[in-house]
Amino acid sequence: MCGIHAVIELIRRDGSGCTASNNTQNEITITDTLRRRLCSRGPDHLGHAAAEYTPSHTRHRAALQFTSTVLALRGDGLTPQPFSDSASNNILCWNGEAWKLNAADVSGNDGRQLFDLLSSADGDDVLQVLRSIDGPFAFVYYDQPAGRLYYGRDRLGRRSLLQQQRKDGRLSLSSVSDVEAGAAGAASEPWTEVEADGIYVLNLEADGPLKAQRHDWSTEHAGNPLMVSGLGLFNMSSVPPEGSRIAADSPSVRQLHDQLAESLRLRVKSIPRPPSPISTEGDTRVAVLFSGGLDCTVLARMSHDLVPADQGIDLINVAFENPRVASHLPPGVTDVYEACPDRVTGRRSCAELQHVCPARRWRFVAVNVPYTENLEHRPEIVALMHPHNTEMDLSITSALYFAARATATMPARVLLSGLGADELFGGYGRHGVAYKAKGGYAGLADELRLDVSRLGQRNLGRDDRVFSHWGREVRFPFLDEELVRWAIALPAWDKCDFAHDSNTEEEVEPAKRVLRLVALSLGMAGVAQEKKRAIQFGARTAKMESGRVKGTALVS
Repeated sequence: MCGIHAVIELIRRDGSGCTASNNTQNEITITDTLRRRLCSRGPDHLGHAAAEYTPSHTRHRAALQFTSTVLALRGDGLTPQPFSDSASNNILCWNGEAWKLNAADVSGNDGRQLFDLLSSADGDDVLQVLRSIDGPFAFVYYDQPAGRLYYGRDRLGRRSLLQQQRKDGRLSLSSVSDVEAGAAGAASEPWTEVEADGIYVLNLEADGPLKAQRHDWSTEHAGNPLMVSGLGLFNMSSVPPEGSRIAADSPSVRQLHDQLAESLRLRVKSIPRPPSPISTEGDTRVAVLFSGGLDCTVLARMSHDLVPADQGIDLINVAFENPRVASHLPPGVTDVYEACPDRVTGRRSCAELQHVCPARRWRFVAVNVPYTENLEHRPEIVALMHPHNTEMDLSITSALYFAARATATMPARVLLSGLGADELFGGYGRHGVAYKAKGGYAGLADELRLDVSRLGQRNLGRDDRVFSHWGREVRFPFLDEELVRWAIALPAWDKCDFAHDSNTEEEVEPAKRVLRLVALSLGMAGVAQEKKRAIQFGARTAKMESGRVKGTALVS
């Protein structure tokens, strides 16, 4: 995981400049705020590169600056960035994890291997190399011989990439913005998120303002509304076979287990030790963002089967002092943190993990956030989540921010998140409503398709900016390309089972039933019954001062 930044500006060939900076020497210039935030994301290395491209038929030359910071998690040691090649003068800023290239596992440093493939590619072959990546990423790639600059985010939008088009024509691309804490709403030239809908290409040979052309992630099924993130067509089947019902021995239960196990294998195996160990509490390289709910506890339980036996697994559980709630605690309850819903379910699910997997060194990390401390960090959180700016954004990202902050003094640099399970397998309350109010499985399938198709457009970039600020990388096993491709090809009744709305001791509730049955197969009977609860309510970050504030209200 890294922080990346690039600036592209056009300058008159006579050196008089057509931009405000008139940076004829192409010096590396980034603000102190931006440098600090990039280094927070990648504390192990800071590197720069610069280039200049002189088109053959235009009045301007292009000046390009590149900055990368590195959090070393791949290969045998630290691999500096930006990647560059003295023969071709190509440059790559890479923020991601290429788990596979051309469907083959990647061992060693993925960024170096990707750069070698890109440097040996010409024309459309560059697009094909980029389309062959499985994993979360954002990138900026300068192809000097072709006079092109490629940039974008992976098809599910799991890494952040922002853009800022200034009035003077200069284009900036960055993992984070340079908006000052406390001034996010006053930015005169705001940043926007690069959409995760394709690969963007700037032709530096073209005359006129910088304008990128977008290329789809997939050339198949072009224009088909059922195509999801270039991965495949969503299964809209609406009439289940006679007697269809998800059971413990259903094929989809075993298939989900196997898909998730493979996704976790890529994400938890071979994580290197941190360059400078900061703890003497044993070897722990993986932590789980842990509310005690179904999704995260299944990840923890299945990670136990993959992580070496001598390594620990940390369970990060966040609770906030919410003054509005604290003033109405029930009689006899004195600890506002232990009364948080996520703290209650977290401790209960941790106990179940310890019972089912007693040989593992589980550590429950209770992160308590006082109200005053939350207020102190609020301006920085608002600046990091920019350009998102609603009260709901703030309540969600506050929990993520303090969870990641807690791990800054712990050895684990990789955090696992259960995000994506609700969208894929029908875990939200609106999915049951859609089944009942919109014509059964036809309405449910349409709601699920909408949720999955919006994954790359919603909050993953925001969450990446907040998590990574503390030099930690979050990984989303449910959002593995192969797992998503398999899940969208399944009919809705093989994922959730609202046609049989029962919740007895023998049968788990219909929402995400396929995942609940996986939990049962792993010996986690209690977790299989846990209900969905939004993080802002479980950790009590929502409605701190007033219960009347709407989540859609802008942050003041």
